[in-house]
Amino acid sequence: MTDNQRTEPLGIRRRSLLLGGAAGAGALALGVGPLSTPAEAAGFVKGADVSWLPQMEAQGYYWNNSAGAKQDLFTILKGYGITAISLRTWVNPSSDPANGHCGIEETAQLAQRAKNAGMDVLIGFHFGDTWNSVGVQNPPAAWASMAYSQMLDAMYDYVYHSCNVIKYYGVTPAWVKIGNETNSGVCRPVGSVSRPAQMTGLLNAAYDMSKQVFPNTPVLVHLAQPQKLDSIQNFLNAYQDNGGKWDITGLSSYAQGGNVAGVLTNMQTIQSSYGKPVMQVEYGGPVGKPTQVRTALREFIAGLKGFGGLGTFFWEPEGYPSFNAYNSSAWDESTHRPTAAMDGFLDA
Repeated sequence: MTDNQRTEPLGIRRRSLLLGGAAGAGALALGVGPLSTPAEAAGFVKGADVSWLPQMEAQGYYWNNSAGAKQDLFTILKGYGITAISLRTWVNPSSDPANGHCGIEETAQLAQRAKNAGMDVLIGFHFGDTWNSVGVQNPPAAWASMAYSQMLDAMYDYVYHSCNVIKYYGVTPAWVKIGNETNSGVCRPVGSVSRPAQMTGLLNAAYDMSKQVFPNTPVLVHLAQPQKLDSIQNFLNAYQDNGGKWDITGLSSYAQGGNVAGVLTNMQTIQSSYGKPVMQVEYGGPVGKPTQVRTALREFIAGLKGFGGLGTFFWEPEGYPSFNAYNSSAWDESTHRPTAAMDGFLDA
């Protein structure tokens, strides 16, 4: 079945929403049966983003466990107490192994694989064709010349369609993340934080369509650099004041050493100020400093648990430096074994 065949016409989608259509409507349209609801989180969530996994495997990369035996990556991660997998998805990505792929079909297939391994899944929308981050929020190329009203329709259709593809593969995400590090807005300039009503409209469209397909799945907004509390408050105040909808505040922090304590204090402030639980959706550190990364991971887990934070995700721990330009990893490429950084999940 092609992606186009999975897309429900815009009028049908909106009519279903207005009539309070059940999430099962998408499943019926796709000819699949009822799907299970997300697993209830049993305490603190320990997770990892492994979106590079299929591209790395295709290039012959592999991973050993701590004993030096080659093993499926999900099996190794579960041995460290990791129960959840975070996966990003882009709209029309290139075929570049490190900076492309992650289209919704590939993402759904990897989500299915994670589910079959007994893992919960977080689906993260970037709303771009490649990386969006705290300093970059470029819309997909196909949306770039759209007016706000057109982009709003595109957002409705894209998220609704994408969630139904995930459902088609038999996966009900435990979480959906709308946007990636959206401190400055989404799909700029149309959805810039300086245009808060439009920013909120776009993100609320994503929220609504996620809930249309997965009504019991919490939806996160995602912000970066909690050490800069003003930046996060600027976004959340604008979003809240314009009727923004979200269930969990996702935060990125790669803080190390003496910076961890201040970041945790700000995370607690964010949680108490807005009445939404906090989840650290990105963490990592230099592959060459594994004990430092382990220590900070322990501190984040203990600190988040202390004020009721929901969990933490290590970003691409399997990402060998020869594959990508990033230095954040938790596997030694010379031995293919996990570094001491991963022990932070066990020791915490």
